[in-house]
Amino acid sequence: MKVIEVRNLHKRYPGHVAVDDVSFEVAEGEIFGILGPNGAGKTTTVECVAGLRVPDGGTVQVAGLDPRHERKALHRVLGVQLQSAALPEKIKVWEALDLYASFYPDPADWRELMERVGLAEKRDTAFAKLSGGQRQRLSVALALVGRPRVAVLDELTTGLDPQARRDTWELVEQVRDSGVTIVLVTHFMEEAERLCDRIALIDRGRVVAVDTPAGLVARVDAEQRVRFRPSAPVDDALLLALPEVREVSRSGDHVTVSGTGDLAASVTLALAGHQIVPADLRIEQATLDDAFLALTGRKLS
Repeated sequence: MKVIEVRNLHKRYPGHVAVDDVSFEVAEGEIFGILGPNGAGKTTTVECVAGLRVPDGGTVQVAGLDPRHERKALHRVLGVQLQSAALPEKIKVWEALDLYASFYPDPADWRELMERVGLAEKRDTAFAKLSGGQRQRLSVALALVGRPRVAVLDELTTGLDPQARRDTWELVEQVRDSGVTIVLVTHFMEEAERLCDRIALIDRGRVVAVDTPAGLVARVDAEQRVRFRPSAPVDDALLLALPEVREVSRSGDHVTVSGTGDLAASVTLALAGHQIVPADLRIEQATLDDAFLALTGRKLS
């Protein structure tokens, strides 16, 4: 079932087209990623979806509602965490949650929500004294306090350290598991690959592709590379005789084998047959960054 439908969306600013004929659909219960470089039009797109900006053309439906004309009803089904959002420095965690809960006729229990996002111990901490990861957790809680069907999360993990980022990813997965559809705006390839069921790649205000992470990667050359340091000398001919192998190259004491299919298994089996151990084995495959490069001609990050 479609919970969001965007058709031919346009948004122009003076001297700049931010969103140029963007279309996509989001199914209920999925994590839908909007992935692209900074300045690609991602935030403007979701601001139009959330009713925070008026598009110059096209249509948007969220749970059957038009954000331009049914904002009050939209407010009851859509929760938003924006990259630019900030709270007063002195407001405490519990005060922010209590305040936001007062905006809704039937809010979630903010005390339970505070526990759920891991902020119970920070209940009386001022916003200014929260770490980056704690602020993001509070942002997620504020987006959920109205019991939304859909949550829009914009650049949720920008500026976080690796551990805080992974903790936030786990929180996003828990939110989806609770039945909330999520639109996740990001420019982090690893984040999109980890979390998203489907992704819209956006570049220069246009959608260049919509697919699963695996589907997008499959559009790129499916060649793989296996790199290792052999425990004993290995003849290139041994590897080139394998049907999966296209090329063998060397750099110092490392060997790199390029090919397709079940390349790693074939190479390691052939080496084992000659009592050669592939130390420091690394398997490299195409990524979303490679897919973005193939589709747009430039790197995502």
